Amino acid sequence: MSQAVSSLAQEVGNLLRQRGLTLGLVESATGGLLSHLITNAPGSSDYYKGSVTAYSNAVKIKVVGVNEDAINKYGVVSSQVAKEMAQGGRKVLATDICLADTGIAGPSGATLEKPVGLFYIGLSHKAGTYSQKHNFYGNREQNKLDAANTALRWLKEYLLSLK
Repeated sequence: MSQAVSSLAQEVGNLLRQRGLTLGLVESATGGLLSHLITNAPGSSDYYKGSVTAYSNAVKIKVVGVNEDAINKYGVVSSQVAKEMAQGGRKVLATDICLADTGIAGPSGATLEKPVGLFYIGLSHKAGTYSQKHNFYGNREQNKLDAANTALRWLKEYLLSLK
């Protein structure tokens, strides 16, 4: 794990602590890597409540509350599903902010419309629910790390934007 990633997780933790906010995660394609990075930061129990690793569609639907129609209409790797994962996770985990990810880490799973390395990251907070689309170009492990790092960077930017 690079020093830059661990210091980013620490910065995010400091911002959450300063703002008195709690964090939850719903991970699919990153498979718990984001939770690992967050909990590597000393004192993360001050703000981090937990996560759901919702790898299967059944867990996304039954545990997190993603609408099955959204998966059928847009596909599991989509902006809509990332947003529903973040929103559902915020409710299920009773947190102020929830980050979620869905993607195709590779090397298989791609379609013509959705290549390996395509990820959607969702963020839900009382102010709104958002998603970002990203394309990464590494191997499976690198794509997962890039997605987790990108989610942390976005969360840091979001927290800095809060008044």
